[in-house]
Amino acid sequence: MSQLPSIRLKKNEERRLRGGHLWIFSNEVDIAATPLKAFGAGDLAVVESFRGQVLGIAYVNPASLICARLFTRDLHAEIDRAFFEQRLKRALRLRERVFDKPFYRLVYGESDGMPGAVVDRFGDVFVVQANTAGMEKLQEPLVAAIEALFSPSAVVLKNTSSLRALEGLETYTRTAKGALEKPVEIEENGARFLVDPVGGQKTGWFFDHRESRAMLAKLSRGRRVLDLFSYTAAWGVQAALAGAETVDCVDGSETALALAAENGRLNGVAEKMRFVKDDVFEFLKRAREERQRYDVIVLDPPALIKRKKDVGQGVEAYRRLNQGAIQVLAPGGILVSASCSFHLQRDVLHDLLRTTARSLDRHLVFFGREGQAPDHPVHPAIPETDYLKTFFCYITEGL
Repeated sequence: MSQLPSIRLKKNEERRLRGGHLWIFSNEVDIAATPLKAFGAGDLAVVESFRGQVLGIAYVNPASLICARLFTRDLHAEIDRAFFEQRLKRALRLRERVFDKPFYRLVYGESDGMPGAVVDRFGDVFVVQANTAGMEKLQEPLVAAIEALFSPSAVVLKNTSSLRALEGLETYTRTAKGALEKPVEIEENGARFLVDPVGGQKTGWFFDHRESRAMLAKLSRGRRVLDLFSYTAAWGVQAALAGAETVDCVDGSETALALAAENGRLNGVAEKMRFVKDDVFEFLKRAREERQRYDVIVLDPPALIKRKKDVGQGVEAYRRLNQGAIQVLAPGGILVSASCSFHLQRDVLHDLLRTTARSLDRHLVFFGREGQAPDHPVHPAIPETDYLKTFFCYITEGL
């Protein structure tokens, strides 16, 4: 690679990088030796230890708390289309060993050696998210690599994540190749779904709960199921297809529920499904007052804690939701309680469920504890890649 400028770390600040992590924080940089303000957002740089040892190549954003992310430890690497092709091939090998159909998260950021990038694959349609200034500048060679390897019919740049604001980036959605005039169809656990990569939330689908949804479906035969924050009914449709007696899907988005209803029809289970546009807190309050009871409840809210400073308020929201769900759960019922908030630690959700059940005089046990699907692999040196936790709870009357 042509000569790149350097950023030098303070003494002993390279230990985390040597341990496998890829992030560099602004307070770890020796700005007297290598001022961060000399870099533009997304510029590439050679990372050096305090003693001048080369640690690798990173992209830099001087305006971000995470001011640099390591891309490669190979000083001679060219960050171009060929580089991304190799990284994509490596990621693909795992997905093809795990899944027999081309519907999965192909790139999961740091875990796949592409920090700040997400790529979801819906057959021959690919959705790319660049969540950092560095990946924003490198979108062109990444998309070119996708085109070279997969010959996609469409590539959508879905750059709408709230993380972009931390990098000083605007949000937008743009089709980089092809055209999408209608939702695309995918398959998960034997069920078929319509996905809207352009207008839907995030990339249009959430692959991370795949295994948990399969487990939930097996528990739903002959049961009354409530799917809260249902989005397009990934949980609900699979429960109905597995033989649930009824499935109520509750979400605040009319657009999402319209697609959920289409998914019900697509799988031939629409007659046993009901779609309710409502605030979930209000729905649970009304269901409790009307003494409605469900045998199985799925509580899979969006991230309620996006920043560390929101933990207190977010934990209270999770407590209220789980309390409301338990109050409308029939004795001997099953609650599937999930959180995708990284800042809500697994042991906190564990304890929240324990104390909430105890306050309601319910006996609660965990019979399943799940995480994210294998297309969201966890990097052992980067705890931030391990975000999803799901508890399967069996709840009966108090002892």
